[in-house]
Amino acid sequence: MFEKILVANRGEIAVRIIRACKELNIRTVAVYSEADINSMHVQLADEAICIGKAPSADSYLRIDRIISGAEIADVDAIHPGYGFLSENAHFADVCENCNIRFIGPSSHAMNALENKAISRALAKKAGVPVAPGSDGLVENEQEALATAKRIGYPVMIKAIAGGGGRGMRAAHNDISLVKGYHTARTEAEKAFGNSGVYIEKLIENPHHIEFQILADNRGNVIHLGERDCSIQRRNQKIVEETPSPLIENKHKDLRKKMGKAAVNIARTARYTNAGTVEFIVDDHGNFYFLEVNKRIQVEHPITEEVTGIDLVKQQILMAMGEPLRISQGDVNIKGHAIECRINAEDPFDDFRPCPGRIDMYYSPGGRGVRVDSHAYAGYTIPPHYDSLISKLITYGKDRRESMDKMSRALAEYMVTGVKTTVPFEQAILQDPNFRRGVYSTNFIEQLLGGARRELIEEKA
Repeated sequence: MFEKILVANRGEIAVRIIRACKELNIRTVAVYSEADINSMHVQLADEAICIGKAPSADSYLRIDRIISGAEIADVDAIHPGYGFLSENAHFADVCENCNIRFIGPSSHAMNALENKAISRALAKKAGVPVAPGSDGLVENEQEALATAKRIGYPVMIKAIAGGGGRGMRAAHNDISLVKGYHTARTEAEKAFGNSGVYIEKLIENPHHIEFQILADNRGNVIHLGERDCSIQRRNQKIVEETPSPLIENKHKDLRKKMGKAAVNIARTARYTNAGTVEFIVDDHGNFYFLEVNKRIQVEHPITEEVTGIDLVKQQILMAMGEPLRISQGDVNIKGHAIECRINAEDPFDDFRPCPGRIDMYYSPGGRGVRVDSHAYAGYTIPPHYDSLISKLITYGKDRRESMDKMSRALAEYMVTGVKTTVPFEQAILQDPNFRRGVYSTNFIEQLLGGARRELIEEKA
């Protein structure tokens, strides 16, 4: 049993981990930057250690300072949350070498899924379909043009490292390909310190569907069903739900096929702990491997709501060597859950981040409503990090009930002092296509470009 865990993160995910530890009677150590001295995770932890100045490069990304804090506090393990160092194989390796348990996949598994190009090769080995594309890195524009000619336009240029839509560009002809190739490389270098890109066939009007997996260190691997993450802007997820309306309404056979594919990829990579296998699905029910997220996901709460399984506690227990106590046949998906990411952004000014002091903060409640947040009245949102204020989750016996609860909860949510995405998400929940469950990853662009923009602005 772990006695003390260091949480190498901040914000709502740090609070989420600390709460799970408290319920397991495990003491916690928070690390924080100078900008986060008044953050809720610092206040909730049993101990707190400042690890540097506000920029993440001087604090939350400093492996040496985090390890020093772990050694000073004499912790048994480190939980990296998501973002920052959560998918850094070197960090996992340093933890292992310092005899500190890393709560996540092993460095071996991370290296096996080191980047998206390598992951594609592993998916092929596991017998999982991948979209046609380059065999690996595309080293120059001539190679890019040759690849596009072979697989046909449109194509997508993708950074091999990182995520969040950075280093990605669509191309529909030679001119946009050459421009997009160099733009994607430059953006990837700035964001991830790695300019490598690859090319794959662009699936038009796609659905972004991912499967939650759990894998212990004894070879047991299961999936906990899918999450539909197709409501996104510039590849940044905004609204997620489970089960997927596409699978429920049109392709129920996909759940078993894609779940099996996700488990096969995890087994092939010798993956352990929690992770997510992401896929692209077209309107005809064809699915293609996208990537593996080697960490807990932002949207993990909706899976918890429909399965009754606490994923963060499962992560901790598996890191202690505990076997999974549930088999695939025991997984019972019940009801429907939706998550909205509430960000401090102005949706009517190109989603410009709006850091600043929260004057009033009132979060919704009631049966079937969950709020994962680190915000409070008087809290100042720093400009140095992600603009996420909270995750609003609703659960109902079916999709309609979950949607109705979300609409009600969004209407109750009050945050003053900073602009938020709440009115934008209210409009999404009222959109006829969303309510029918008929949408793809192009939904937001269509919503912003159509007549329904008036409804959004009216709610603002």
